[in-house]
Amino acid sequence: MNPTLSPHRACGTCTLCCRLPDIDALAKPANEWCENCVEGQGCRIYERRPQLCRDFLCLWMTDERLGAEWNPANSHMMIYRQGPQITVLVDPDFPDIWKREPYGQQLSSWARQPKTEGQYVIVFVGDAVFKVD
Repeated sequence: MNPTLSPHRACGTCTLCCRLPDIDALAKPANEWCENCVEGQGCRIYERRPQLCRDFLCLWMTDERLGAEWNPANSHMMIYRQGPQITVLVDPDFPDIWKREPYGQQLSSWARQPKTEGQYVIVFVGDAVFKVD
């Protein structure tokens, strides 16, 4: 099931999805700005951006239960679901933010959800990878 954009959410000036993930279609490595990104404004090639970029919605854009503190522009993290995995990409300029409140407690709560759901949380900070327990 593809996530659905919340009608009450917008990217605004957030462009973390143009920096944090690797994007093979653009030969863009993780944690580097996409050459097509105008920081704080958006994509220069928006109308012809790759399908991966067109399809992507972070969890804050699709889950209205997450408060304003989870907006990637505020949290310095981009979070999304991949099947049972919750993936957290952390802005390397704020490497410990995922451990601070309210984030650390919520990430741990998601990780502790019943194993029957199979859910787990993985955090990427630069080249480091952490599984939240």
